[in-house]
Amino acid sequence: MTTDSIEAADRLAANRLAEIHDAMGRAARLTGRTADDITLIAVSKTQAADAIRPLIAAGQRVFGENRVQEAESKWPALREEHEGLQLHLVGQLQSNKAADAVTLFDVIHSLDRPSMLTALAKAMDAADRRVPCFVQVNIGAEAQKGGCPIADVPALIRSARDADIPLLGLMCVPPADIEPAPFFALLAKMAREEGMEQLSMGMSGDYETAIMLGATHIRVGTALFGERPAARPAPGSGRGMIRNSREG
Repeated sequence: MTTDSIEAADRLAANRLAEIHDAMGRAARLTGRTADDITLIAVSKTQAADAIRPLIAAGQRVFGENRVQEAESKWPALREEHEGLQLHLVGQLQSNKAADAVTLFDVIHSLDRPSMLTALAKAMDAADRRVPCFVQVNIGAEAQKGGCPIADVPALIRSARDADIPLLGLMCVPPADIEPAPFFALLAKMAREEGMEQLSMGMSGDYETAIMLGATHIRVGTALFGERPAARPAPGSGRGMIRNSREG
């Protein structure tokens, strides 16, 4: 990249980030909060390192990836370049990647089934590292999506606590092309009933609504990066790509 193109990319990233922070602040004030009370996760799936660096230069420090393999290919180098970066796994996790996820990520948003709980607990014990998790809820009861069925959430939470997995709260991805507010409200109600204060909900098209309904973490990709490049599915990962196609 030329100096001019780098400067243009930096300006664009800074402007997009400022616009989102402004919108976050407006939405947060309606619930007696500020933008600083909300964690903005920049979802960088399918984005090359050169597309991520302008956001880092603009001050963004929290990023999200959907796949362990992709994160492994770019984030170790970026973390060597920049201090204070935090990486969240916001996509589905396969049990055989639990150990890699525990090593690489600072927060996992997709704990959604007993087998994954068992794999994560084993990996955390082996690494002597407790990674905070969100329980992902299949809030729209969609067969093609990951997430714990609503009726099974209390039992999964109890099992996670028994296994000494630190839980932050609940996460969801509402159905596409349906008003998301009722799903966000339901997730907030479930969190209150389970004594959880943090909610990972809201993406590029609905994060303001999510904040007004209590989101503490929003996962924004397209509004920060623009339309993302087409992903190249990894072998055997087709199902995961479908289940997470709306993330960010």
